[in-house]
Amino acid sequence: MALHFKQVTIVGVGLIGGSLGLVLKRQAIADTVVGIGRRVENLKTAVALGAIDRFVLDATEGVRGSGLVILATPVDSYERHLKDWSASLTDGTIVSDVGSVKGALVEQVERLVPENVHFVGAHPIAGKEKTGVAASSVELFRGTRCIVTPTQRSNPEAVQTVSRLWDCAGATVVTMDPFVHDQVLGAVSHLPHVAAFSLMTALGDIQESTVPGLKLLGYGGGGLRDTTRIAASSPEMWRDICLWNRENLVKMIEVYEDHLARFKRQISTGDGPSLEQAMDRAKHLRDQVG
Repeated sequence: MALHFKQVTIVGVGLIGGSLGLVLKRQAIADTVVGIGRRVENLKTAVALGAIDRFVLDATEGVRGSGLVILATPVDSYERHLKDWSASLTDGTIVSDVGSVKGALVEQVERLVPENVHFVGAHPIAGKEKTGVAASSVELFRGTRCIVTPTQRSNPEAVQTVSRLWDCAGATVVTMDPFVHDQVLGAVSHLPHVAAFSLMTALGDIQESTVPGLKLLGYGGGGLRDTTRIAASSPEMWRDICLWNRENLVKMIEVYEDHLARFKRQISTGDGPSLEQAMDRAKHLRDQVG
């Protein structure tokens, strides 16, 4: 039986929400896609692009009658949203999300949704450094992974439905415990973002301390662009991700600091063989990145 909803509501129609809306419309998975957001101009753009059919500013009205509601806002806003409109959800409605953290967040959402509503956490590992619905694409999720994070409280049919949705979007669906998800993504996503953000702020300070008036960053080439591309990501979104996964992330930052200190020591002492050995190990590990 084909996956189909009469109405789907997307709360937060940015890059991910807008791209999912395009999938829902292009594949006729939803008759109507309703968008909810803060900025009318962005929502009008979403309608023009075909990511949503209509939008409302009153979230209570926007979720009413929907079989599926997708939370695509910064993760720290979930609690506020659910307290505002979860009581208006129809029995059997599925609520899912696209957040980059799960763990305690999933536990919080499960407490907030009504007993007759099914929450299934999901994290499509896709994106761009550009944000906003104008950057959305129906192909964004194709060839990527989507991690679905059910718990003992999850409704099996709802889990299957959310998994099928992301399969339709072109993603390979992987099931994972919410807390394991945060350990894995803390290492391969959250830590690299912190490294990129901190590198750019360091370069900002270095620029100020060099020759007055010299635009240091204007001399950066492909290496700088590749290394720091993700530092152009949404500060609001990544602030929330870092704070919600702080326990895992702080431990990982400490490991990174140890390795950075080791590189510093090898450079300062002129220990070429150890430096080359460390770089060789890094190269072999980098070659394993999918």
